[in-house]
Amino acid sequence: MMKRVAVTGAAGRVGTLLRPLLRSHFEHLSLIDLQEPDELGENENFVRADFTKLDEATAALKDIDGVIHLAGIASGTDMNAILHANVLGTYNLYEAARINKVQRVVYASSNHATGFYPRGQLVSPLDPMRPDSPYGLSKCWGELVAGLYYDTSGIRSLSIRIGNAGTYPNSERSIAIWISARDLAQLVRIGLSHPLIAATVVYGVSDTEEKWWENDLATRLGYQPQDRPRDHALIEEGSEGPVALAFQGGGFCEINHDGTIRMRDADGLAKSPETVE
Repeated sequence: MMKRVAVTGAAGRVGTLLRPLLRSHFEHLSLIDLQEPDELGENENFVRADFTKLDEATAALKDIDGVIHLAGIASGTDMNAILHANVLGTYNLYEAARINKVQRVVYASSNHATGFYPRGQLVSPLDPMRPDSPYGLSKCWGELVAGLYYDTSGIRSLSIRIGNAGTYPNSERSIAIWISARDLAQLVRIGLSHPLIAATVVYGVSDTEEKWWENDLATRLGYQPQDRPRDHALIEEGSEGPVALAFQGGGFCEINHDGTIRMRDADGLAKSPETVE
C-alpha cells in the first residue's frame, strides 16, 4: 500500500467526494489546491500550489508516492484558461512526478474525450478519441502525456474517463454515465496499486443498464461497481437540443456547433453524402 498520496484539486467537487473514502486506505493524504479544503482529517495536510508553475508543482510532490490528479477546469470554452490549467498544469504534474520519482498517477480524464460518438454506439478505450469541446480536447492531451511519461520515465498511469460524478444522476444522460463516489474510489485504488497498469485508460461508470462504453478492461483489473445509477436518480426538468441528443457528450457537443449533425465511420469517412458540407 502506498504511504503518501497527493490529491490535486482536492478542494473541488470530486476531491471532496473522494477524500472520506480514501483516508483509510493510505497512511497520509497530501491535499493540493489553491483553496484549502474543509475539515482536514488526522492523516491529511494541505499544500497550496499552482500547477501552472513547475517549481510549485515540484515542491508539492516532494516525498510523494502516488498522485490522484483532479485539478483543472471542468467546463467552459475559455481556451486560454484551459491551456493553463488543464494542458500546462497536467504537463507540469508529470514533469514534477518525474523529478520526484513518483511511481503512480491516477489521471481524471473525462467521457468528453470521446463525446462526439453517437449515443447507442458502444465505445472502447481503444477507439480513436473524438473530443466534443475544448475541455474534452484537453483531456485527450492529458491521456497522451500519461503515455509519454510511461514510455520515457516509467510512471504508471490509470486515466479514468469519468462519466458523471455528481452526487446523484439528474437526467437520462447522466443515468447512462454516472459513477458513484465509492465506485470511483475503487477505480482510483486500482490505479494506484494494480501491477499491470502502464498507460491504461478505462471508463469511470457505475453499474448502468445503458451500455455506451465497453469497459471490459476495468473488469479485468478487478473493478466491480457497487452502485446502479437508476437506484440513485433524481431526474430534474430540462431538455436537450438535437445535437446534444445525438451524441454521448450531450450539451458539450453544442459548443460552437453549427447545428448540422454529421456522422463518420471507423475510417473517418462521412457516412452519407448528405452530411458532407
